[in-house]
Amino acid sequence: MKYMKNFFSFAHAVLALLFVGVSILLTVLGIETGWAAVGADPAESADQAIEAIGLLAIAVVALQIAQTISEEEVVREAHISAPTRVRRYLSRFMVVVVVAMSIEGLVGIFKALHEEPELLPHAASVLVAAGLLLAGWGVFIRFNKEAELLEPEAMEDAKSEDVKLEE
Repeated sequence: MKYMKNFFSFAHAVLALLFVGVSILLTVLGIETGWAAVGADPAESADQAIEAIGLLAIAVVALQIAQTISEEEVVREAHISAPTRVRRYLSRFMVVVVVAMSIEGLVGIFKALHEEPELLPHAASVLVAAGLLLAGWGVFIRFNKEAELLEPEAMEDAKSEDVKLEE
């Protein structure tokens, strides 16, 4: 069983590194797109700047996912069983996903307004989905809080694991 745990820690570390690599690639593409916007005509410049914002937002998401995977699965070797651990783990991902969806929704709305107004409802639906996801996440946290009260020692265990990350 110890070999399986080591294998999964290694696999998570490799995946985290891949997310970092993709984040760097997206950052470079975002910088290139933003730089191209500097010399372009005003109509094209705005579209390229919006595209650069979208690429950089996705790069941040990829980097946040890499950080979450490495901290939760490699450094802490966390076992997601207690309600506290589930809430903390999912919350880290949900913050990244909701923020990314919101930024992408706004980018989509700006692009639709300038290029294809008929796609505006599709872009707006991304923002609606982000809002629903945020509301669902709030309901989950509310219900999960009740379960956490039944296992106060799980919260202490989770807090003690945070010390590892600060050292």
